[in-house]
Amino acid sequence: MQISADIRKKIIVFQQTEITEYHIYKRLAQRVKSEENAKILDQIAEDELRHYNGWKSYTHADAQPRWLSVWFYYLISVAFGFTFGVKLMEQGEASAQKNYEAVSAVIPEAAKYQREENAHEDKLINMLDEERLRYAGSVVLGLNDALVELTGALAGLTLALQDVKLIALSGLITGIAASLSMAASEYLSTRSEDTNKHPVRAAVYTGVAYVITVTLLILPYLLFENYYMDLAIALTTAVAIIAVFNYYISVAKSVSFRARFLEMAGLSLSVAAFSFVIGYFIRIWLGVNV
Repeated sequence: MQISADIRKKIIVFQQTEITEYHIYKRLAQRVKSEENAKILDQIAEDELRHYNGWKSYTHADAQPRWLSVWFYYLISVAFGFTFGVKLMEQGEASAQKNYEAVSAVIPEAAKYQREENAHEDKLINMLDEERLRYAGSVVLGLNDALVELTGALAGLTLALQDVKLIALSGLITGIAASLSMAASEYLSTRSEDTNKHPVRAAVYTGVAYVITVTLLILPYLLFENYYMDLAIALTTAVAIIAVFNYYISVAKSVSFRARFLEMAGLSLSVAAFSFVIGYFIRIWLGVNV
């Protein structure tokens, strides 16, 4: 089939994308411990190679992988989990749909070929089983409880105590005690449920998420003397934590980022505002002057 220079150029880009993803999936398949996950990733890699060769039958030319992208997505997958890395990479393909449409107008079977491959890959990707996503609910529990409870506590303590050392001390005691309580509650809750999650691991994920959140929220009070500025930094940090975590979950689990982010951020900031006011009135009521 004779194809124009413009169409050939687009297909070369498709080839480059497919061979790049082939190398990414092959590297991930060699790294993961689960044989089932490795088999799925290896199968996707072979599909990418087959796809590459399909495009090559039209261009009769080889294309080199984008090695920078190979290592970028590989390292992202190592740091944040292979499910997140794979789905983040697949999201980037959405921008290429217009080019696919242009090619399918000249090569009718190209659209069908691409559609079948995408559906197959989506099905395989959704079969991936990763521990950190199985315990995402436990992490959400730790994060959400720490954010809501501690932002509220810090807001109330800031106005009631007006002393950064006392606020930090009270916040740390409250946060550490609450993290142990939440971890124990998650252990008992998971143990009583019919689930494939291990109770101890669920408790650890919840506790660690809680402690990390507490540490980040308390840190401004240990670094700066202005307690109002410290509260503002803590609240900004809380929103940033919510944004980062919900972006991760939205990509890895293919759920809405906006709805989850607004819900968590709205809840945390509302509790903080209410606690700030309560702290003010309690301070007046008890006549406390620190």
